Amino acid sequence: MTHIHPLHAAAAPDAAPASGLVLLLAAGAGLGVASLYYSQPMLGVLAADIGAGAGSAGLVPTLTQLGYALGILLLAPLGDRFDRRRIILAKAALLALALLASALAPGIGWLLAGSFAIGLTATLAQDIVPAAATLAPAAHRGRIVGTVMTGLLLGILLSRVVSGVVAGQAGWRAMYLLAAASIALVGLAAWHGLPRFAPTTALGYGALLGSMRSLWRRHPALRRATWAQGLLALGFSAFWSTLAVMLHDAFGLGSAAAGAFGLAGAAGALAAPLAGRLADRGGPERVTRLGAGLTLASFAVLALSPALPGTQQLWLIVAAAIGFDFGIQATLVAHQTIVYGLEPDARSRLNALLFTGMFIGMATGAAAGSLALAQWGWAGVALVATTSAAAALAVRLRDRALPRRAAPAA
Repeated sequence: MTHIHPLHAAAAPDAAPASGLVLLLAAGAGLGVASLYYSQPMLGVLAADIGAGAGSAGLVPTLTQLGYALGILLLAPLGDRFDRRRIILAKAALLALALLASALAPGIGWLLAGSFAIGLTATLAQDIVPAAATLAPAAHRGRIVGTVMTGLLLGILLSRVVSGVVAGQAGWRAMYLLAAASIALVGLAAWHGLPRFAPTTALGYGALLGSMRSLWRRHPALRRATWAQGLLALGFSAFWSTLAVMLHDAFGLGSAAAGAFGLAGAAGALAAPLAGRLADRGGPERVTRLGAGLTLASFAVLALSPALPGTQQLWLIVAAAIGFDFGIQATLVAHQTIVYGLEPDARSRLNALLFTGMFIGMATGAAAGSLALAQWGWAGVALVATTSAAAALAVRLRDRALPRRAAPAA
């Protein structure tokens, strides 16, 4: 890995950061966000081992996600106020401790507290992505952000697979210990290789959070990006939150089969760097329209699946999942490129607003998907997803029709 002295940021503002540094950022983002998902395949084994009921064990991933959402809203903006290097190092240390505490938890109460702490501190991934955007010159920002997002997406994709294997072979505590060690290594590498970042504001904490409201009002491009990505996340969540139930009821397939469908998420990891390069060359707005259009087409095709016989229906669902995952992740990278270019001094706050909107969309999609499945079956889920993707595309097409105006200065 390329060594960069922490006292110095990128030597030249127009030069892309060294590949070793980009690899460090991608690995840190991936391993950080993976901490959110390790528990999900282990819940059955975990609950039996510590004598917890299904309801109590189900709170483990719930509190992890809640901690992450609150961390994005309340902690991620600190990246504009303080040196991001110090924040990343502090969160890496705290995340490693939270994972270690979870591994040693004597009962469900301690494990729930550790899970919430994991969620809060795993937001180091949301400090790393703006750091990558800051280090990247404008001409390469899409490509570099896309590369770091590849690491993040692979962390999401592979976390459940790794967790299931490790827990099956060595137990759930071993998985938490392994995760703690991996984050400790990320922290050590970041301490050696990550440059310092000058704070971009002197606002106090309350004023910093309050400034997010003015950022939202000041930048129509931020609002459109957040609305569009939130709508895409709604359809994405509606699909994945109901897939396992549908596969069980319609085909008698278990959770392992539903997890195998998650391998389609590899398409999203491939989309990130490609979308970044397209954004650098042809503009991110064009990529958002292409990504939203591909997502809409994939969800529309998904609506045809109930009319097909069993095996063909499954293959069509796989193909649709590859298509919409590719489209959604490509659109996300393009939206990040747009948002990070609005106010370089407020990148952490802008990122927090974008991802808060995404989480709202995810939560809404899970509820809407479950309701649609109960009322109208799989065709209802496909309708919810298709409608949300159509609305996202409409937001991006309206963006093309609007006149370009410079946002007023802060």
